[in-house]
Amino acid sequence: MKQVHIYYSGSVQGVGFRFTAIDLARKFGIKGWVKNLADGRVELLAEGPDETLKNFLKDLDQQMAHYITDKQVSWEAASNKFSGFEIGF
Repeated sequence: MKQVHIYYSGSVQGVGFRFTAIDLARKFGIKGWVKNLADGRVELLAEGPDETLKNFLKDLDQQMAHYITDKQVSWEAASNKFSGFEIGF
């Protein structure tokens, strides 16, 4: 199990980014959260099997490609403390 922590930049707020992430995370069985930041970025923390996470991120990037201009990605071992995927605050 892996954890990925991503900060997305661009026109990523007000375009359904969080709801797209939630729909895809539930489809792939990914756990974690996604939230808007005050500086206009979106922050995402997701956990799951390595290959499943990569497929989730590939689909998210494809669906939101017109809005993403940059992303900062870091990978770690999963914490296994999430029971689902939701909007964080």
